[in-house]
Amino acid sequence: MHHLIDLDWMFEAWTLTRKDGAAGIDGRTADDYEKDLEANLESLRIRMMSGSYHAPPVRRHYIPKADGSRRPLGIPTFEDKVAQRAIVMLLEPIYEEDFLDCSFGFRPERSAHDAIRTLRDGIMDTGQRWVIDADISKYFDSIDHGHLRSFLDLRIRDGVIRRMIDKWLNAGVLEQGTLSRPVAGTPQGGVISPLLANIFLHYVLDKWFAKVAKPRLKRRCLMVRVR
Repeated sequence: MHHLIDLDWMFEAWTLTRKDGAAGIDGRTADDYEKDLEANLESLRIRMMSGSYHAPPVRRHYIPKADGSRRPLGIPTFEDKVAQRAIVMLLEPIYEEDFLDCSFGFRPERSAHDAIRTLRDGIMDTGQRWVIDADISKYFDSIDHGHLRSFLDLRIRDGVIRRMIDKWLNAGVLEQGTLSRPVAGTPQGGVISPLLANIFLHYVLDKWFAKVAKPRLKRRCLMVRVR
């Protein structure tokens, strides 16, 4: 699987990442990386394939939320974003074949508007008048690494890819000069984090609802997930 990652693949990963130029802990921007682009991409590819790549910690950054609290983000270095994008490009087609129609968050060719349309059509079709709006508090920060690895085992056996994912899960967070290594979660702000979050919810929520919960319900019910 990892043999697909050649220099052209890395150029495509860079192209998809270049507008996300916020610097990580090294202060290096997309413009900085572009100054010796081909050599930088080939060096990154070799390190990824050989197992010598070291995922740097993410830079902690906070953005305000509507309720007055702050949402923590983890900003990877630009090079790390390119590496993550290269792996996402491999994994996304595989999991798009698996993901159920109820999930809309962070998926290609799907949006919140599509989710609203599906919900509207479902309400009209079933005649139901009740809608339950639920949110998983601090979801990205609470993903269990052990369970996530078990779910990845079901589809991804390529050792190079799995080692890269493990490195990102263990990379840690740098905040005000202090490095912490959370035992759970995948940082919001990472390129691969939305895909990993979707993989986790696919197994613990989407499939559970479709295979276990929904068949036991006495009335028709629809689930629409936008995160």
